[in-house]
Amino acid sequence: MLVEERPDRVHVQLNRPGVRNAIDQTMIDELHAVCAVLEADPKTLILSGANGVFASGADIAQLRERRRDDALAGINSTLFARIAELPMPVIAALDGYALGGGAELAYAADFRIGTPSVKIGNPETGLGILAAAGASWRLKELVGEPVAKEILLAGRILTAEEALAVHLITSIHEPDGLIDAANALADRIGKQDRLATRITKSVFSAPAESHPVIDQLAQAVLFESEAKFDRMQKFLDRKKK
Repeated sequence: MLVEERPDRVHVQLNRPGVRNAIDQTMIDELHAVCAVLEADPKTLILSGANGVFASGADIAQLRERRRDDALAGINSTLFARIAELPMPVIAALDGYALGGGAELAYAADFRIGTPSVKIGNPETGLGILAAAGASWRLKELVGEPVAKEILLAGRILTAEEALAVHLITSIHEPDGLIDAANALADRIGKQDRLATRITKSVFSAPAESHPVIDQLAQAVLFESEAKFDRMQKFLDRKKK
């Protein structure tokens, strides 16, 4: 992986061009290391792929050799759940193929943007397996049951325009502007109060039965923060001018 760090964000570029950035065990281990850093020092994470491809899927050569115990270990699903649960938002900047495990990595992000060449979907059933690293439940939440079933059960691969139409991605950019667009989104996130952003992400992801109590408890914490008083006072001061 190629890693660029700024004070408020980390950009990780998947970089296995010879195999279209297929996700192997080394990449899994390196992404776990990134997560450990971002859990200790929360920052926005931007994920992208090198050479015009996000990730073509899991490394089939490794996947073919995995057996029952490997499936039960949840090699990919454990990582993608950890990425989804990072304290600050995650942006997936998609170009070219985002298939199989690559698509599931993108589904774990909070935001997905893409280029016109994006192809996203889950062809796992064609390989005799299922999409077991989040697609079987995240995808229904993202695009609704009918489209999710087309992808998961009938092997439908969405183009960029189709992904935009079902809100799986939220914007389309030319390849040379994709990372600029991701950074612009990270800039917008950075203008928000960091604690409020972190808590809002946690509350948003909480199970339905925890609401509204969790919202009230989270708001109680934020109502006591210095940032709340400072930001609201600045808002009131601007209105007076």
